Amino acid sequence: LYTTVTTEAVVSTQSTGDDPESQPSPCNLDEKLNDFQKLCMLKCFRVDRVYRGVTNYVTGKMGEKYVTPPVVTFEAIFEQSSPISPVVFILSPGSDPASDLMKLADRTGFGGNRLKFLAMGQGQEKAALQLLDTAITRGQWLMLQNCHLLVNWLVDLEKALEKIQKPHPEFRLWLTTEPTPRFPVGILQRSFKVVTEPPNGLKLNLRQTYVKIPSTALQECTHEAFPELMFVLGFFHAVVQERRKYGKIGWNIPYDFNESDLRVCMELMKTYLDKSMEIDGKIPWSSLKYLIGEVMYGGRAIDNYDRRIINTYMDEYMGDFIFDSFQPFFFYKDKEVAYNIPKETHRDKFLEYIEELPLANTPCVFGLHSNAEIGYFTNAAKDMCSYMIELQPQTSSSDGGISREQYIEKVAVDIEEKLPALFELDRIRKQLGEITPTAVVLLQELERFNILISKMKISVATLQRALAGEVGMSAELDEIAKALFNGQIPASWRRLAPDTLKSLGNWIAHFTHRFEQYSGWIEKGEPAVMWLSGLHIPESYLTALVQATCRKNGWPLDKSTLYTTVTTHTKAEDVREKLHSGCYVEGLYLEGASWDVQSACLRKSKPKVLVEELPVLKIIPIEAHRLKLQNTFKTPVYTTSERRNAMGVGLVFEADLSTTDHSSHWVLQGVALMLNAD
Repeated sequence: LYTTVTTEAVVSTQSTGDDPESQPSPCNLDEKLNDFQKLCMLKCFRVDRVYRGVTNYVTGKMGEKYVTPPVVTFEAIFEQSSPISPVVFILSPGSDPASDLMKLADRTGFGGNRLKFLAMGQGQEKAALQLLDTAITRGQWLMLQNCHLLVNWLVDLEKALEKIQKPHPEFRLWLTTEPTPRFPVGILQRSFKVVTEPPNGLKLNLRQTYVKIPSTALQECTHEAFPELMFVLGFFHAVVQERRKYGKIGWNIPYDFNESDLRVCMELMKTYLDKSMEIDGKIPWSSLKYLIGEVMYGGRAIDNYDRRIINTYMDEYMGDFIFDSFQPFFFYKDKEVAYNIPKETHRDKFLEYIEELPLANTPCVFGLHSNAEIGYFTNAAKDMCSYMIELQPQTSSSDGGISREQYIEKVAVDIEEKLPALFELDRIRKQLGEITPTAVVLLQELERFNILISKMKISVATLQRALAGEVGMSAELDEIAKALFNGQIPASWRRLAPDTLKSLGNWIAHFTHRFEQYSGWIEKGEPAVMWLSGLHIPESYLTALVQATCRKNGWPLDKSTLYTTVTTHTKAEDVREKLHSGCYVEGLYLEGASWDVQSACLRKSKPKVLVEELPVLKIIPIEAHRLKLQNTFKTPVYTTSERRNAMGVGLVFEADLSTTDHSSHWVLQGVALMLNAD
């Protein structure tokens, strides 16, 4: 490639276009490169477009049917089922086959007592087997839901299915499960497997909502605003589902909002509006926003920042302002499309309006920045590449090149040469003298770092002996060898290190930087600018700062907090002196927004810039009652771009960032700070 064109020409063409995978290649490369080589070039310059590029490649080589999900109806599923072959629904978040199965049962004469449901859970094993025996004998339909919750019991179900000799011809067994590697293979081999997914896209989601609403449902409520509020509810339901595909910038935890949430909220809205007509006809906004945002949808959200997003949508979508005739309300509006509330009363009219909406929509409709789509496609491409690495041959090379074992040994030797000596904790403890709260943190950090160094030294030394045939290759050593070959961090090392999403090479550089910070802390004292990413438990250092300040000033510890402000220093070297109370922090990365250094406030993200480094942050412990903030956005600070998981792990602290926009704008943008860039 470099011998035929200039790098600048390729970069300028490939990196600036919105859809480079569909555009002609620069410098007549279409004549010199085949389709796969052009795909490799796309991977070099625009990772976010690889997913679409692969889709085009497969379509061109094999046909569109290999990239288009088949349209599966429940009637077709029923026709292909049999009494001896269960139907297994492999669920994805937001899918709910139970309601569709009930409708199928009603259409085929299996409604009422002929269709049995059982939600699996602890203590339901005997009841499930009893219902199975009854259904086999009487020709009933039986659906066992959430089978992944009782994976061990499924072995008993497999044995029961093997014993079936002459079942009733109308008997059917329906199972639902989330993807799990422990699901019995025997059941999967004899079953008809169906992957159920919610509609992809705002238009398809709204269409499904209104297709499933009875044609007379919008006239059942006496309040005239019910049809329009029902559209608002359907739009909100589609939005919260669609945010999920944008990963952690959409939701910290991918919730399975489904059709049952929408149906219950629809009934709640109808009930409250009917009651309001008996009083004064005013819409009870506060009650509706609480029941929908806090109870139904918010009840699923176990993360406070996710719940903040839901409540923001409630404030943006629900209020008397949506009926303002002087200033028409729009969910979103730009030069190409406008999402508003149609002034209709019949379901079919709403469906006509939905059909006119564009099939694809920008993330801006959900309040996200257009960069969110880049992140979505980038993560999809990374996942695809990681799966390809896992599937590549793990055998030795015999074509004269370097063998797999030689490559692994080379990497192991290189890592071994970079490993430092263990820290002498007893000597360091004496050197520190007075043990302050931050000194305690340093000693704890060094102790953990020593454990990691010891593990790495033993691992690479033993691995080299195993490759030489001096010792046996254990399962752990085999896992380490595989990780080193694939450029990944071995699991046994990852467990002893701070959370990270880095590749092996970047992680070793991070490891070396950590050692340098610890060494400088020991020799020169506490650094003027702390690199929090280099600490195993960064929140412990911030807690130590508060403790030290409270001891010094006599403040109550439980009534103290942290005050944060972004400085004008873009580099740690610009900081000349250490703070008397608190610290400076470097190495924070801003996602979902950019930082205006001159105005010292948040700004809209720059196009195609997903993450940018924040200037040095000043953190000062302060008494909580003295902290008076205005025009700031409370921004969560996470360890990695994975943000916080369902167990609450990953959040370090909260930073208050100045803003001239309303905080709801940044809430929907998913703005957050990270200690590590991927």
